[in-house]
Amino acid sequence: MFDLSNKVAVITGGCSGIGRGTIDVFREAGAKVACLDIQDEKGAALEAQFGDNLIYLHADVTSEQEMGAAFSKVVDRFGRIDVLFNNAGGTEGMGTDPYDIEALDRTQKLLVTSVILGMKFTVPVMTEQGGGAIVNTASIAGLQAGYGGLAYSLAKGSVVHLSRVAAAQLAQHKIRVNAICPGLIPTSIFGRALGDTIAEADQRAAMIADRAHEAQPIPRAGKPEDIGHAVAYFASDEASFVTGQFLAVDGGITVGPRSSWDPEAASVLWRTTGMDEEQIKEMMASR
Repeated sequence: MFDLSNKVAVITGGCSGIGRGTIDVFREAGAKVACLDIQDEKGAALEAQFGDNLIYLHADVTSEQEMGAAFSKVVDRFGRIDVLFNNAGGTEGMGTDPYDIEALDRTQKLLVTSVILGMKFTVPVMTEQGGGAIVNTASIAGLQAGYGGLAYSLAKGSVVHLSRVAAAQLAQHKIRVNAICPGLIPTSIFGRALGDTIAEADQRAAMIADRAHEAQPIPRAGKPEDIGHAVAYFASDEASFVTGQFLAVDGGITVGPRSSWDPEAASVLWRTTGMDEEQIKEMMASR
């Protein structure tokens, strides 16, 4: 466990999914946390659970006014901001026309503009106090095709590059910037893309978790805390020499095609070469 004692962290989208798991990790590591979200009922429950070490603030991450007000309250409450985890997000609805410009604009605003807004109100604070760490949620969809819709994938690719450009610009202020690229982490984002209610989306996430072990080399579903631990590393002093990087936390799903890790898929591939069953068995045994 990384030591985040005496650090103040702002986590957007902290009431559910990856954000919620990261709050648990950060609190266990000793950090004080400001959770920015629009799920007020869940936010109140978080404040009741963690007491004075956590503050919940209602903030639409696409609203410059609401974000500015929220960050001001964080500084008033805790006096500083050591870590910003730009995590809040979502995706376009399933079946959205990839050339729907309005959908592209909405997704860009939610996933990219929100990151820039978080940085806008954090960088002056970190600069004045002598440094800090910013971590942005990207996605494996921003690294490779096939893991998300067009609008979502474009936006997440932008977050990866934004993190590198910001890391270069902010190094002079001792502010490090890195990105996390989650893989299949069963959260409500999948259900929301299908039009589910929040409750239905939570149920769908549980169903996905039961099946996710089949999707990648590591045979279990990813957990929000898996991302939280990676964020905690980037936020910690142990990562003081790391900036401008992205880390895929994905159970190995991006290591290669399925045939590279699934013996059954490999045998199908080898059949296309004309190998007979005996030769395939020998090949599989040599792996």
